[in-house]
Amino acid sequence: MIHAKKRIPLTAIDWRKWRHVTKLDPDKKISKQDVAAIMDTDTDAIMISGTQNITRENVGNLVSMLAEYKKPKVLEPSISAVIRDDVDLVFIPSVFNTKSSKWLVGIQKDFLRDHPVSSWDNIIPEAYLVLNPLSAVAIVTRAQTGISPKDAAAYGELADRFFKFPIMYLEYSGTYGNPELVKAVREKLTNTTLYYGGGIDSREKAEAMAKYANTIVVGNAVYKKGGIEKLKETIVK
Repeated sequence: MIHAKKRIPLTAIDWRKWRHVTKLDPDKKISKQDVAAIMDTDTDAIMISGTQNITRENVGNLVSMLAEYKKPKVLEPSISAVIRDDVDLVFIPSVFNTKSSKWLVGIQKDFLRDHPVSSWDNIIPEAYLVLNPLSAVAIVTRAQTGISPKDAAAYGELADRFFKFPIMYLEYSGTYGNPELVKAVREKLTNTTLYYGGGIDSREKAEAMAKYANTIVVGNAVYKKGGIEKLKETIVK
């Protein structure tokens, strides 16, 4: 059962106004010192998300490291659908550009079957475009990554006007994406919030994507040499 427990009051969380989110992968090692340093930055929230080797144990370990901090925590379930009730929000992805309906509606149906929901207030659906063909998430979901800005914009309009998804997430998974594609999607959105993630490891890249995306997500930079300083560079408001 998903219910409120040890969360920031939902009325105090306005995820639509977030400009910068830090993504932490449960399958990657991080020290308590680095977690403390991240929490001391101006990033708006922490997203707990990964594709490979996501287990109840490593998700639980990461959530426990974050527990003492008040910064909002978002769980984005992987294909293994590890769910916890001690995070503030749960973002549920639906991959739009996939060859398999499993990743659009199948695992979401399984989620509802296996995790009874007492309140939808903290569950946010995401329309996902997976755009790096070499990424684990693209391979697992059989995503058709070679789409044009025009096609991406059409997906954006579909998410916004037809399906009314709260979030459209452009996921480049570790590689820096095409700003023109991001711009094309943004121009089609009226109510949907645009998230961008992938390859942001400098202020220049952060500013370029933040011109079009409502929210930028930075993850891999954290795990590189000098990661905390790199992360700080990417925080633009």
